[in-house]
Amino acid sequence: MTAEQIAAASPRTSARIAGALYLVVIVAGGFAEIGVRSRLVVNGNAVATAQNILAHEQLFRWGFAADVMGVLCVVPLILLLFEIFKVIDRRMALLALFFSLIGTAIQATALLGHFAPLVLLKRGQTLGVSLELLQAQTYMALQLQGIGYAIGLAFFGGTMLSRGVLILHARFVPRFIGLLLVIEGVCYLVNSFANFVAPEIASTVLAVLMVSGLAEVVLCLWLLVMGVNEQRWKEQALSVAARS
Repeated sequence: MTAEQIAAASPRTSARIAGALYLVVIVAGGFAEIGVRSRLVVNGNAVATAQNILAHEQLFRWGFAADVMGVLCVVPLILLLFEIFKVIDRRMALLALFFSLIGTAIQATALLGHFAPLVLLKRGQTLGVSLELLQAQTYMALQLQGIGYAIGLAFFGGTMLSRGVLILHARFVPRFIGLLLVIEGVCYLVNSFANFVAPEIASTVLAVLMVSGLAEVVLCLWLLVMGVNEQRWKEQALSVAARS
């Protein structure tokens, strides 16, 4: 990036667009997980889960659509964040971008587990499959989606760690947000591996993760409301360009 390009750049506008996209991602993901799956999926009860899905089919479909919308918004979001934070350390910004891209791809693939129950329950019986088997398959599909999300969260943990380190070295965003993101990244990794190797404590770890997840809310709102300190961003960009 040349001095002329830096002078013409408007990182505050990019930051506010990123904040708006981030808000969509958070709201869409929260609605799908808390407003839909947590409401309809009955832990350990395949029959009740299947009955809930059929009784609230449209809500279940809206949950799927919300998750897809969130995934779509993540792609431009991570590109905007890369453009904002690459002036600190391009390699670290690329690391955050790649972690996020891989995590998003895994999350999108895992969404097949959300839609599978509708295919199984509404079409399975026409093929002569027993209702009891379809209910069990429905529940297992949702369980596999949860594992897919845990794998995705491991990569998002890498995203939060690398993005947090970037913000800790930034002059244009409060550094305490970087510290919160680093803590969240560690919690993401612990949560994922708890699901893999010690599922009996996963619910306890998840409670901690929910609290640490406020770090992204803080970053989202800061970008949306405050943007970035444009003068300091340009100063840091010029400093990095001069060293290069």
